[in-house]
Amino acid sequence: MTRHAPLLAALLAAALAPAPSAAEPRHGIAMYGDPALPPDFEAFPYANPDAPVGGRIVTGEVGSFDSLNPYILKGKVPWQLRYLTSESLMARNWDEPFTLYGLLAESVETDADRSWVEFTLRPEARFSDGSPVTVEDVLWSFRTLGTEGHPRYTGAWSKVESAEAVGERTVRFTFSEVDRELPLILGLRPILKKAQWEDTEFTESGLDEIPILTGPYVIDDFEAGRHVTLKRDPDYWGWDLPVRNGHANLEEVRMEFFADGTAQFEAFKAGVLNSNREFNAAKWDEQYNFPAIQSGEVVKSIIPHGRPSGITGFVMNTRRAPFDDWRVRAALIHAFNFEFINQTQTGGEQPRITSYFSNSILGMRDGPAEGRVRELLEPFADSLLPGALEGYELPVSDGSVRNRANIAEALDLLAEAGWTVQDGVLKNAAGEPFEFELLLQTGSSEQTAIADIYSEALTRLGIDATVEAIDRPQYTERTNAFDFDMTYYRVALSLSPGNEQEQYWGSEAAETPGTKNWMGMTSPAADAMIREILSSETTDNFLAATRALDRVLTTGRYVIPFYQYNVSRIAHVDELHYPEEIPIYGDWLDWQPFVWWWEEE
Repeated sequence: MTRHAPLLAALLAAALAPAPSAAEPRHGIAMYGDPALPPDFEAFPYANPDAPVGGRIVTGEVGSFDSLNPYILKGKVPWQLRYLTSESLMARNWDEPFTLYGLLAESVETDADRSWVEFTLRPEARFSDGSPVTVEDVLWSFRTLGTEGHPRYTGAWSKVESAEAVGERTVRFTFSEVDRELPLILGLRPILKKAQWEDTEFTESGLDEIPILTGPYVIDDFEAGRHVTLKRDPDYWGWDLPVRNGHANLEEVRMEFFADGTAQFEAFKAGVLNSNREFNAAKWDEQYNFPAIQSGEVVKSIIPHGRPSGITGFVMNTRRAPFDDWRVRAALIHAFNFEFINQTQTGGEQPRITSYFSNSILGMRDGPAEGRVRELLEPFADSLLPGALEGYELPVSDGSVRNRANIAEALDLLAEAGWTVQDGVLKNAAGEPFEFELLLQTGSSEQTAIADIYSEALTRLGIDATVEAIDRPQYTERTNAFDFDMTYYRVALSLSPGNEQEQYWGSEAAETPGTKNWMGMTSPAADAMIREILSSETTDNFLAATRALDRVLTTGRYVIPFYQYNVSRIAHVDELHYPEEIPIYGDWLDWQPFVWWWEEE
């Protein structure tokens, strides 16, 4: 973070500079101000235009899959397909907070208020079957995704007043409300082939209908639940584009699926996989010393980044009692002995997540809210939880297994909420015991180990927490329907928060199956801060609104935070290489394998 902080501050300040007032077609669009790269740029700064083409990358995933359509709610899909096989009108530069450059579209145009946006398609844009990408395909994709697609697509579409063709290759979207991010959000929507779905039920497709898309990789082979292989498309239409220069260098991308993390790691050690991400610092130090590493056939790379920490931990479902009481949630956070767990799991090497946007300039500051942050929050003072205005810090234990001080504080909070220990069991006034299910997905030994330590600590409070592990399809179905008491939760956040925040913590999302508002929070303050983020026109207001939202989220006590992953640890065969220049987002989404290449010594 020290390495990235000055660059991030400078980039954000530049990005939030005043935008040109006159509408005109441009090669790119930034959330605020001008794109950093000129119209004649040759490649993204973190790509290698001279990278050789060939080789393969084989990675592992824990779990299974039963669909190859990532654009609908039904089914479990390999997450990489959204980024490697499909394309949008614009492409994101991971070395800027939020800036897009032309991909399927050769230009983008919007007014100063961003009340509308126009995209003009490249005449050479093609689907993988060779057919041209048309305005009709674009309009169909937007309407279908916005009304029948995964919930991640519906929020922005609800703000579109009209969508129309205004030329042979140009589409125009007019918005029904002020939201400066909408032109960029629409620029990132995937474009599908309308003709493929005319006689097929889009929302019911799975393994039987593979979407025809425009990306540089196509699905070559798969076995349901076991593996998917992507092949580099030699006839891909966009090889000469600057946003694709130095990208998609690997001939083959293969994803293998395993029942658990232990099986995945053993497959990597055996050479079945040739690249593996490790999220546990202690395991990285202690277990990545097998013969292939000792010989140099496999190397260990640490990739820095300047992203926010996001939130990772156990989320509590406030739709269900007693998690609807903030004092109960606060007690459960006190009972979570982070210092002991961190020492046990990582050797104490990984710092804790202190807020949703920690590890970045967007995170809440220590102490009481001040200045514009306080000004934004004070109208909601009556509904804010303790700490939002006064200042809040997570409880810290002495590192011992007993965690005496925090357990005592937890008991006091529970007593305030009406829960007392009776004959060794925590009960409410009606005599009902405090018991709940901690739901996990099978295969994660780390999550299970943390859950076991935590449930044992809860026993000291008289709470019966049952740890239940189920397979991925069941887990996806239950979490999509918010059918759980407490479960593992992870949401990654960017340096340019926007419309996705409504899907994460917005009140409407709380009742919309498939969103990431797993905690079920309905906070007027959070809704207002999200609106403020979306309408901000200055650096100061954007930062203040995000930091204020961070306070609302953190003091809401919805999630019991784990440790943060502020670097990426990737072990890989020596033949796999990546550019020396790392983007500010680091190892993010399509960075691997899009800009990696294969080269033998």
